[in-house]
Amino acid sequence: MSLILDVIIASTRPGRVGLPVGQWFYGFAKEQGSFDVKLLDLAEFDLPVFNEPKHPSLQEYRHEHTKRWSEAMAPADAYVFVMPEYNFGPTPALVNALNYLYREWNYKPAAIVSYGGVSGGLRSAQQTKLLITALKMMPIVEAVMIPNVQQHVKDGRFEPQEVHTKSASAMLKELHRWAEALKTMRG
Repeated sequence: MSLILDVIIASTRPGRVGLPVGQWFYGFAKEQGSFDVKLLDLAEFDLPVFNEPKHPSLQEYRHEHTKRWSEAMAPADAYVFVMPEYNFGPTPALVNALNYLYREWNYKPAAIVSYGGVSGGLRSAQQTKLLITALKMMPIVEAVMIPNVQQHVKDGRFEPQEVHTKSASAMLKELHRWAEALKTMRG
C-alpha cells in the first residue's frame, strides 16, 4: 500500500500565490510517484477560529467542520505545508488548522514549501517547525524555498526554476524515508 501525502495550501487570502505554488508542487509530487498525493486547500475548509469545547487530544469533536477536517487529515502518512510568511510568521489559518487536531498529526513527518519576498518565507517555516513539534510531528530539514515568488508566477501558473525542482525532489525522498519509519510508531 502506498503512503499518503497531503499537500496543504496554507494561505486563504483572495488573490494568493499559494494556489499556483501548491498546484505545481502537487503535480511534481504525483510525477515522482513515491506517494499517493492529495491536494487540500485550507480556504475550502473555512475553519472558524478554534471553537471546540474539548481538547483535541480527546477527539470528541462537536462541530461538523472539525469532523470534516479530522477525516481529511487522519489518513495521511506525511504532510507538506505550502505557506507564505505573514509578519515573520505562519498564516493565522495554518496555526488555527493545526490547533484543531492533535492525534491526527502524531508521529507523522512534515515538510515545508515556503514562498514570499526576499526571505522566501523562511521565518514562517522556522516558526511552523516549532509549532508542529508540539503536535508530535517530525519536521524534516529538506525544504523548498521560493524567494521573490511573484517573479515565477505567470498567467496564474508557477514556473519553477531548477533549484525548486531539485529541492522538491530531495525533500520528497527524505519525507518518504521518515514516513515509512514513523508509520511503525502509529501501528
